[in-house]
Amino acid sequence: MTTEWYAFDVKARKKVRIKNPQFVQLKNGRWAVTGESEETGIKVFRFLSKEEVEKYVMKR
Repeated sequence: MTTEWYAFDVKARKKVRIKNPQFVQLKNGRWAVTGESEETGIKVFRFLSKEEVEKYVMKR
């Protein structure tokens, strides 16, 4: 995956880059990206918009 994903790190209190990003689908059908924070190493999570899902997830 060539796109860099960013999410909010609660521990660092700022937006950080996601290490090892993976697409996950929630029970309600919504898509998200999850991985580790580069700053603190904790798990971070980011919901995807419909446009992002069509562009990145459905393309695979």
